[in-house]
Amino acid sequence: MRAVVKNAAERGVSYVTDAGDPKATEGSVVIEVGAASLCGTDRELYEWTPSAQAFNLNLPVVLGHEGAGTVVEIGPGVTGLKVGDQVALESHLTCGQCFPCRTGDAHTCERTGILGMHIDGVFAEYAAVPQDICVKLPTGLSLESGALLEAAGVAVHAIQRANYSVAGRAVLVSGAGPVGLVVVNLALLMGASHVIAVDPNPYRRAQAEKLGATALHPNDGIVERCRELTGRRGGFDVAFECSGAPGTLATLFEAVRREATVITVGHPSRPAEVDIAAYINKKGITLRGIFGRRLWETWEQSLLLLDSGKLELDWLITHRMKLSQIDEAVELLTGDACKVLLIPNLG
Repeated sequence: MRAVVKNAAERGVSYVTDAGDPKATEGSVVIEVGAASLCGTDRELYEWTPSAQAFNLNLPVVLGHEGAGTVVEIGPGVTGLKVGDQVALESHLTCGQCFPCRTGDAHTCERTGILGMHIDGVFAEYAAVPQDICVKLPTGLSLESGALLEAAGVAVHAIQRANYSVAGRAVLVSGAGPVGLVVVNLALLMGASHVIAVDPNPYRRAQAEKLGATALHPNDGIVERCRELTGRRGGFDVAFECSGAPGTLATLFEAVRREATVITVGHPSRPAEVDIAAYINKKGITLRGIFGRRLWETWEQSLLLLDSGKLELDWLITHRMKLSQIDEAVELLTGDACKVLLIPNLG
């Protein structure tokens, strides 16, 4: 089987043609991967940054945590799925027994495992996955769109974490990658009064402008522009940090008004300083973070948006590549690209 494998705790990955074929064990299914999507975390894993190392991978492992495919084998004890079903995959593997899992917060499970890090992932022709992480795709939704649901769900979770408080509000989005762009899209769909997207990449700024946002470079006087647009309010109402880039939080704290909300989505590669006295205490900013998707509320919300036709995802796709092109695919993540898909049947 062809696959992309992380063999060792060092930079790079290996494209192999002789990976073992996965088998459906108790409670699991084998899917034929139709499409797998890359994200910034895959670049971190490729480069083997401190952020990647913090995930404590079970090496060697087949990478890939965003994907969709068709069920081709059913293991013992599987219910609700059959051969031929098309599914997207939740990437977080939860224990179901810890306090967060048993009180509705499984997205913060104390023993979270991740597809493509702790069990073999979807950068392969086939993958064996627990039935519990399979989400049946609505009729008519393509596998390519299904592969984007995991990332789109992060954006939906970010909006949920802000208590959906974007309608009629001024919204600032730091980072116009795929997740940031979906946050922009959702905020505009929900009636935000102003949406500013900040990114150093001109291609991504152009994508944000196409959606209807004001797109700015980080050096374009973000704080001043936010205060200018909101007048006596003193700044924007809510900000989403989707880039994980160092040094962005201070700008967001200055750009939002008193008693605003800041949601962190991207994972910085190193610890970030926060002036608690100035921003949290005196300015009254609420700082909240997210990790993955809220299980399973976010998936239900995302599927409802797709079913209604309000949310579309295909526009995010800019490149479709072979598994053997993994090096080029990772390189594209910082270039003129949005969502890069690996399509196993391309060869």
